[in-house]
Amino acid sequence: MTDGAGTVTALLLAHREGVPGAFDRLVELIYPELRRVARSQLRRNARPDVLLDTTGLVHETYVKLVDQAQVGARDRGHFLAIAARAMRQVIVDHARNHQAAKRGGGAAHVPIDERDAAVQHQAEHVLLVNQALERLGKADPRLVQVVECRFFVGYTDAETSAALDVSTRTIERDWLRAKAWLREALDDRPADAAARTAGS
Repeated sequence: MTDGAGTVTALLLAHREGVPGAFDRLVELIYPELRRVARSQLRRNARPDVLLDTTGLVHETYVKLVDQAQVGARDRGHFLAIAARAMRQVIVDHARNHQAAKRGGGAAHVPIDERDAAVQHQAEHVLLVNQALERLGKADPRLVQVVECRFFVGYTDAETSAALDVSTRTIERDWLRAKAWLREALDDRPADAAARTAGS
């Protein structure tokens, strides 16, 4: 099987039509790209191995996507954008679970070592950024899609344009608007969260 855009598109179509094994073949074909997106997500959201590692993130994303009856992606770029959103949701779920465990039983949580403190810090960062993106999504859902493509996947304006089926000029304007909105939304947040999210 060749690693071409046509093959990926054919597998996406086969998956939408319910062909057994199509999704697994698709994931196998673009697994290196999924790992690249996962590394980018972890670099942007949390240090690798603090909340989750690259392999774990890809595997949990697979479970999240395979459970959907239809992924709905048109092509490779669109699928990776959908995967990036699913990865961000997985990271947010891990951060929420950590915060819930930290508050468990009403007892004060005292970090026992540097790694424990790092996990707490990363979980807080992830949740702050997610809250900002959720607010942005209520104002303009496409801006969040642009952030996911440009910031989390690492797409260029042209690649984002193709993935979202919007003109490159519109993507350029949306990216500027999204960064400005997030800088303002995170202005009162910790400096590292604001810098890492809105500074790219």
